[in-house]
Amino acid sequence: MRVPILKQGDYLIASVQSSLSDDELLKLRDNLVDKVSKVRAKGVIIDVTVLDVMDSFATRILRDIAQMIKLRGAPTVVAGIQPDVALAMVQLGLTLGHLETALDLEEGLALLDDYNQPKNN
Repeated sequence: MRVPILKQGDYLIASVQSSLSDDELLKLRDNLVDKVSKVRAKGVIIDVTVLDVMDSFATRILRDIAQMIKLRGAPTVVAGIQPDVALAMVQLGLTLGHLETALDLEEGLALLDDYNQPKNN
């Protein structure tokens, strides 16, 4: 399944529509990193609301995506982790590291807006 990547202002939103195979996760990673460069995105949201399972490979790929995009100068937010998924991840010891998370897409956009505000010295 192809994951749609939409441009919303200065941000990219990747909305996962169903569970992804390992190959599809790798393709998502490559597509997002490529598209960040092409459109000069100032942030990325990966919406995982529909996922009812997140395994160790998926969490590692999300961390990798965020790190790669950060090296390109943009933050990444994962939005919509369901309560049962969060519980299972904690029980299995799976973490997203320092990756920002948000309850939903709206909160994710607000986090990116805050991140991109000019800093006062």
